[in-house]
Amino acid sequence: MFLLRWLSIPLLVLAATAGPVYWAFPEGLSPARSLGIVLGWAGCGLLLASLLLMLRETWLSRWLGGLERMYQWHHHVGMAAYVLLLAHPLALAADAWPASPVLAWQTLSPFSQGWPVRLGWLSLLLLMLGLAATFATRLPYRSWRWLHVSLGVGVLVGLWHLLQLGIEEPVLPILALAALFLGWRILREDSGLAARPYIVQSATPVADGMVEIALKPLAEPIAATAGQFVLVAFFAGPTFRGCGEFHPFTVSSIGADREIRVGVKALGDCTRRIQSIEPGVLARVHGAFGTFLAERPAAPQLWLAGGIGITPFLALLRTGPLSQETTLVYLYRAEADSAFLQELRALAARDPQLSLQAVTTGNEPPNLDSLLPTASELAQHECYLCGPPGMLAAVRQSLHKRGITPRHIHFENFGFR
Repeated sequence: MFLLRWLSIPLLVLAATAGPVYWAFPEGLSPARSLGIVLGWAGCGLLLASLLLMLRETWLSRWLGGLERMYQWHHHVGMAAYVLLLAHPLALAADAWPASPVLAWQTLSPFSQGWPVRLGWLSLLLLMLGLAATFATRLPYRSWRWLHVSLGVGVLVGLWHLLQLGIEEPVLPILALAALFLGWRILREDSGLAARPYIVQSATPVADGMVEIALKPLAEPIAATAGQFVLVAFFAGPTFRGCGEFHPFTVSSIGADREIRVGVKALGDCTRRIQSIEPGVLARVHGAFGTFLAERPAAPQLWLAGGIGITPFLALLRTGPLSQETTLVYLYRAEADSAFLQELRALAARDPQLSLQAVTTGNEPPNLDSLLPTASELAQHECYLCGPPGMLAAVRQSLHKRGITPRHIHFENFGFR
């Protein structure tokens, strides 16, 4: 099962790329022109795969190994598609270069070939804007979201470019699938049709700039397990100005009546606003997603959490005593940032399998060599990490130095830009 999940996305990308190339493979043309055509069709196939990988469906994420893995592949496949599509007109121009440099320029110029070529360049420009938004990590979420929409528009414009050239097969099937994936994402996920209605029962401050929100289902609840995350949109209340945008939050507990709690840290405009949320606010919840703590082996475990990254571990601890020896290293900058620390200490006192190591780091990076167990102590351990990306990278590097292979290091970034 693990191998099938691991191969699922590569096989999907391969099929999406090879299908259009096989269908439209050129015959009897020069090598440069044939290469240009193959690059164009391969890019179309990669874009189609990228659109499929941006869908947020629980059943699809289970098949493909998790939503975060899908998004990583979505970014990489989209970048590869852009590179191939950018090389496509260059290869066509290279075919004309030996005969005439002027003809080669006319092949590239959007001013001499009419609307078909102009649409092709417009598609590349829209794709470039969407890719630029992917790397603009400081861009406000709303601006990033609208710029990222240009990727979908660029795909449709690129397919229109092919139709203007008189190519209907396999363009029409690809166009139908691209429209289906985009419409699916907009209607079911961005508009919230796939989400379930909930209401805020309570909002409890647990640290500076962090609140734990209890959400009660108003209809059929979602199916969530400890360690998973959900996408939540909070709407306006009597005094609360809602966000209306879906953001990922880790489930910190699951009640007997399927009430869920999520931890929200003030990291942006929307999450800062959520710190003042009030009971009675309506919300919509989509998910749950994630395989971070699923199918844990019986081996001893090291858990390392930084800041808000404590929530998936807390959710698992709240379900009951552990069945294997576990060391939890919890890093936070100051006592005011130590969310749930008193509860964690109480849980560790009751559970002989749990050893808690709570560490105040201050504003400087922690000394991981002194915090992490030695190589001999970590032998046969499974390591689970959750926290800021910089911390995750540093901890993984330290674990590698201790001989821990990537197969025994599990982490999720919970970032979806």
